[in-house]
Amino acid sequence: MTLIEQTKQLIEECDASVDRFFKMREMDATPLFFEEVKPYADRIQAMLNEWQLAANNWIRKNQPKYVHEVQIANVVDAMNQFVVQSFYKETSKKRIIQSIQSVHYTLSNILRFLQEGK
Repeated sequence: MTLIEQTKQLIEECDASVDRFFKMREMDATPLFFEEVKPYADRIQAMLNEWQLAANNWIRKNQPKYVHEVQIANVVDAMNQFVVQSFYKETSKKRIIQSIQSVHYTLSNILRFLQEGK
């Protein structure tokens, strides 16, 4: 899978996390951690680790002006957190939405640079 495809997949996961957060609040449901949350979070974490390696290699090779390795690390940390938090209705709405928007913005910029070949 190319870095562009991986980045698009992570952007889709941002949207899915928002949808899941509102769905869980609407249903007033509490998920089973080991049956639902952990397997899903582990799958996303594996995807993020693979993406992080590819993105860091791309940064070292191409040295884009406005994308840095620390941003990649921040995206990975934030996504690992909000993917899990999106399952729980008790999560602060403002905090999770802002976190997802921040990651979405960074991923969109990276995707734009990748597509432009910068």
